[in-house]
Amino acid sequence: MSSATTARFAPPERAQEVSDGIFAWIQPDGSWWINNTGFLVSSTGVVSIDSCSTVDRTRAYLRSIAFVTDLPVRTLVNTHHHGDHTFGNHLFTTATVVGHENVRPALQAWGLPRSEPFWTPVDWGEVRLAPPTLTFRDHVDLWVDDLRCEVRHFGRAAHTDNDSVVWVPERRVLFSGDLLFNGGTPFLLQGSVVGACRTIEDLRALGPETVVPGHGPVCGPDALDAATAYLDFVLDLARAGRSAGLTPLELAQETDLGEFAELIDHERIVGNLHRAYADLDGRTEVDLAGALEDMVTYNGGRPLTCLA
Repeated sequence: MSSATTARFAPPERAQEVSDGIFAWIQPDGSWWINNTGFLVSSTGVVSIDSCSTVDRTRAYLRSIAFVTDLPVRTLVNTHHHGDHTFGNHLFTTATVVGHENVRPALQAWGLPRSEPFWTPVDWGEVRLAPPTLTFRDHVDLWVDDLRCEVRHFGRAAHTDNDSVVWVPERRVLFSGDLLFNGGTPFLLQGSVVGACRTIEDLRALGPETVVPGHGPVCGPDALDAATAYLDFVLDLARAGRSAGLTPLELAQETDLGEFAELIDHERIVGNLHRAYADLDGRTEVDLAGALEDMVTYNGGRPLTCLA
């Protein structure tokens, strides 16, 4: 890897303040396993929203918090179980880890990080799983001094079956987790395309003005429109493909992605079609390994590029 490429994907040194005392830590370019995090600073401590995929990236994030405040991180919220948002949990030694009740078993079932055979190799570091120790079913309120932050699960599968957002109504700031990708292809393999469509409408009803997506730059509510357009495209495509008797891989291989071709990680169309077929069939189970193998096939037989 060239030095220019290494620099491009280096973690940011400082966080972006999106509202008074509320920070987003945005990791370019937001592709596989390169997520966003954020934190809120109170007079007594810090609330962090997610950790990162590798030890090095999580330590860089903690240094960014320390640049803003020397107060400890007292609470760590996981927006869902995927390792790019949870594998660094164990480095938050002063924090209570909070998540939806399905995050804990899903993270334990996934286990320690692994790259092969689906992704190019990653230096994960010495990861120890640290699932949430405080869980909730529907919602829980966190207080940052007198600022109320709503941690909400919308009652259905979307990106996963355990997605939560952190919504700060007084500031109209939304940390969406991976319910939203800005500039990247959404990924629904472990969730539901139909459920994601409904959940996007729930997010729209909140009326956010500033959105910190799970991947990609800070944005506004227009990201909701972009997500809806892609999800509608996937569902329409899946209906046509099922009628034609095509497998998800066959359908993806003959599909022109059109306006969505410029989204990064476009091979996710295959996994999304696997999930859309299941939704349309009324199934919840999908062969995850088989879908990922199809994604590798779609990628020319090469492992999916991961620069985490």
